[in-house]
Amino acid sequence: MQITDANAKELFASGKLVMVDFWATWCGPCKQMGPIVEDLAAAYEGRAIIGKYNVDENEELAAQFGIRNIPTFIFVKDNAVVDKAVGAVGRAALTELIEKNL
Repeated sequence: MQITDANAKELFASGKLVMVDFWATWCGPCKQMGPIVEDLAAAYEGRAIIGKYNVDENEELAAQFGIRNIPTFIFVKDNAVVDKAVGAVGRAALTELIEKNL
């Protein structure tokens, strides 16, 4: 799922856990995490919203969360940030954060 400045507020208000992957096409570690994020999105479909936010195409959300390094993963539930991970952290770390915050 693509998360953009236009749809983020609606997603955050859904009541579900939302994992936002802040990334860019030129970022090597972001590309490395891409397939993992896609697999997690499929695995948690219906239970959580997992999507990618391109920092080169959008700016508001990245500025709101003070994103300075990518990849950064922000976990939002009920319009509040509940967790965060920075860097190519791997599948196990992201799964642990998702499970902890569901």
